[in-house]
Amino acid sequence: MPARAGGKAYDEAYFTRWYRDPRTRVHAPDDVRRKIRMVLAISERYLGRKLRSVLDVGAGEGTWGVELRRLRPGIRYLGVDPSEYVVARHGRRRNIRLGRFEEVHELRLGRNHDLIVCADMLQYIPDAALTRGITHLASLLGGVAYLEAYTSGDEMEGDLDDWHPRTKARYRRIFAGAGLTACGSHCYLSGRLAQNAVELELA
Repeated sequence: MPARAGGKAYDEAYFTRWYRDPRTRVHAPDDVRRKIRMVLAISERYLGRKLRSVLDVGAGEGTWGVELRRLRPGIRYLGVDPSEYVVARHGRRRNIRLGRFEEVHELRLGRNHDLIVCADMLQYIPDAALTRGITHLASLLGGVAYLEAYTSGDEMEGDLDDWHPRTKARYRRIFAGAGLTACGSHCYLSGRLAQNAVELELA
């Protein structure tokens, strides 16, 4: 079954087009795996230990959870996604719950997560919901947030439906206003971890 968030349907055809079909997908699987390994390394560097828990908002089919569990067996992974198709097909096996980004402040998602992931989806969230959602997620963070977003200065490819163009400065203000500190490559530190970072590590 499709789920609608904004004006689009996140059904099987959507995920086939943008994620699986080599002719139309935006990111190749190897590129995604390299990105996940990078974020894992950054998170463990600042945490000073192996990753234990991950909250993935806008999880899609749970690719991050599959790869992280392969690299760190026993990790606690929780995904949230607005697609009824995803939850019906992968929800129980990959621990993905139904929910929209705009609703994260209403969901029981736990606290003190080592890593919170919002990969390639923030540009589809309206301004007010983005500010509210990031502020709430920051309150659940005990480690590193991976907030991958594309700005109006990027050459955006792929799904442009319901895209909200924002400048780099606008995103920075929203993330900083939530108490997050940039450390490069879309990664942001919780207040506790930022206290232990040196100046040239911070973007």
